[in-house]
Amino acid sequence: MIGLALKMLFGDTAKYLMLVVGLFFATFLIVQQASVFCGLMTWTTATLKNVAAPIYVVEERVEQVNETNPMRDTDVARVRSVAAVRWAMPLYSGIQRVRLANGAFKTVQLLGIDAASLAGAPGRMISGKLEDLRLPNTVVIDELAVERLSLDPKKPIGIGSLFEINDVEARVVGICKAMRSFTGGPYIWTTYERALQYTPPSRKMLSAVIAAPIEGMSNEQAAVEIEKETGLRAFVNRGFGPNSHDTQTEKGTRYGDFNTSTVWWYVKNTGIPISFGTTVVIGFIVGVAIACQTFYAFVLDNLKHLGALKAMGMSNFRLSVMLIFQALTVGLIGFGLGLLATSAFAMGALEKGQPPFVMPWQIPVVAFCVIQLICMLAALMGIIRLSLYEPAMVFRA
Repeated sequence: MIGLALKMLFGDTAKYLMLVVGLFFATFLIVQQASVFCGLMTWTTATLKNVAAPIYVVEERVEQVNETNPMRDTDVARVRSVAAVRWAMPLYSGIQRVRLANGAFKTVQLLGIDAASLAGAPGRMISGKLEDLRLPNTVVIDELAVERLSLDPKKPIGIGSLFEINDVEARVVGICKAMRSFTGGPYIWTTYERALQYTPPSRKMLSAVIAAPIEGMSNEQAAVEIEKETGLRAFVNRGFGPNSHDTQTEKGTRYGDFNTSTVWWYVKNTGIPISFGTTVVIGFIVGVAIACQTFYAFVLDNLKHLGALKAMGMSNFRLSVMLIFQALTVGLIGFGLGLLATSAFAMGALEKGQPPFVMPWQIPVVAFCVIQLICMLAALMGIIRLSLYEPAMVFRA
C-alpha cells in the first residue's frame, strides 16, 4: 500500500513538485523570519551581555536596559550599604557621537565603568590590555568600532588610534569582542569618571548601579533586599553567575529579570512583532493555499485509480491512510529543503554579522508541526472528496 501511494505521488511530477515548492517557501518564510526576530530581540539585551553584572539597579520607573533614567551618584553608596550586597559599582551607559580625523561623526554606545575594579569590562579582549583603560584619555573599542570608525578599510584603526568624543581626545588601548547593540552603534568602554567628561554635563549622570550578592545568597534574593532598603528597582541579569535561577518573591510572583523585561518591552511597544508576525502568517497562508489546492487537484486526477481500489475492496480507512502518507511525505521533503535553505541564509548572515539570526530548537520544531498541519488539511480535503466517490462510477463509460 505504501509503495503504491509513493508511485502515485511521484508519478505526477508536476503536482509533486508544486506541493514541495509550496511547502518549501512556507517553511523558509516561517523559520527565517522567526529566527531573525529572535536575533533582533537578542540585540536589545546586548548591553546586559557586554556588561555582565549579576544585578542591575536602576531608577524605579525603568523597564528595559536601553532606557537610562539618570540616578544620583549617592545611589551607589545606598546600594553598597545593603547587607546582601558584596560589591556595587557605578555604570554610565549612553549614546554619544565620535568625531573622526576627517571631521565625520559616528554614533557609538559609550559605557563608563569603575576604574579601580573594572567591573563591567568586556569579557574577551582581542588585543591590548584592559588595565591600560586606567591611563589618561583611553578607551577600549569593539570589533564593530574598528569597522565603523576606520577612515580607510585598508588601514583600520587599532591600538594608539585617536578620535574625539565631545571634543575630548580618546586614545584606543584595546579591542574587544562584543555583541552588537540594537541601535546599531559600536560599543566603547572607558572609566566612569572619563565617561562623564565625554558626555554633556547634566545634574544627574549615573545610568545604573551594577552589583553582586554576598556569598550564599542568590541574585534574586539580593535584588529583593536592594529594593526593600533603597526603593530603587533591582533587576537580575539572568544567566550570569552560578546562582542565577528563578525564585518567588514574598508576594508570590516570579521575580523579573532584565533580559525578559527588555524583550517584552520591545514586543509590547514596537511594531517589530507585527512586522515579522505578518510574514510568518503569510508563509502559513501560502502553504495552505498551494498545498490544499494542489493536493486536491492531485486527488481529482487520481480519483479513478482510487475508485478502482475502492471497488476491489480496499476500505476508506486504508485509502485515507494512503493520502495521509502522501501528504506527510511531501511535507517532510518540503520542510527539509526549506530548513536547508534557511541554514544557508544563516551562514551568510552570521558571516556578515547581519541581519541578526538566532534559531532556538523550538522554531524548527514548531515549523515542522505547522507544515504537517498544512499537509493534514490538504489530506483531509482529499479524504472528504474520496469518501463521496462511489466505486460504481469507475465502470461508467
